[in-house]
Amino acid sequence: MNKKYKAIFFDWDGTAVMSRKAPVTDAVAAMKPLLEKGVKLAIVSGTTYENIAGGAIENYFTPKQLDNLYLGLGRGAYNYEFKEGKPYVFSHMIPEKELLGIIHRICFEIHLELKLKYDFDTDIVFSRPNYCKIDLMVDNNRGDNLFMQENELDMLKEKLKAHGIEGGLQALMDLSIEIAKKYDVEVAPTCDAKYLEVGISSKSNNANTIFAKLCEENPELEAKDCSFWGDEYVGIEDGIFGSDSFMYTEVTKKGDFFDVSNVTGERPEKVKVLGGGVDTFLKFLAEQ
Repeated sequence: MNKKYKAIFFDWDGTAVMSRKAPVTDAVAAMKPLLEKGVKLAIVSGTTYENIAGGAIENYFTPKQLDNLYLGLGRGAYNYEFKEGKPYVFSHMIPEKELLGIIHRICFEIHLELKLKYDFDTDIVFSRPNYCKIDLMVDNNRGDNLFMQENELDMLKEKLKAHGIEGGLQALMDLSIEIAKKYDVEVAPTCDAKYLEVGISSKSNNANTIFAKLCEENPELEAKDCSFWGDEYVGIEDGIFGSDSFMYTEVTKKGDFFDVSNVTGERPEKVKVLGGGVDTFLKFLAEQ
């Protein structure tokens, strides 16, 4: 790839590293030269800070390098820069306790609706800062590989059909929005097959916020100078794409978008499918 980018946005799990427990040595080695010469790198992930390089990514880089590193985490919850080598939240979308409680109620109502009407079992992770994860495949354990697996889409579709849930994932997304309306809350549901995630923000908020921050620092920066990398762009159903597709927004749409996943299926029109997983992304960084 000949084009050189001024800013590179990328997912973490499944794109830069194989899993949260995998060594970060190769990713760090590929990132360092770019940070050193002033290329802006932005990790955009649904997870929280403690799950990025063991919660100590700042220990792998010099203060100068960290000046060019940004993190957008928690599906829009937190946006970090580094000051004097330490992480600093420059923008966040953390709801007040009352609103967070409503989000929890919304997700529990989704859980009850699926159980009582369809006998469809789910588990809920309530501990995220501004959303909940509803596990739609409680008997399918991803282990350390937290990104979407090859056969999960088919597994979920078969399970929904077996329980009489018409409309597939779109029905679940619609259900989330309808229940939220009862509480006068606008939610941004996303799904990667195993998890339905319901909260007030998404990776769109991270991408837009960090891009705006970079433009403040460099008014000449444009979206066409940026690339966006992930492994969860694939379409789950018609019109429903994976979480990395949310990096594509009205603000960022003139950038270049790449998918390193080997999962077959449709992607948003703008996304170029490269495959090859982590190796493809780290090779790209090395060639920049």
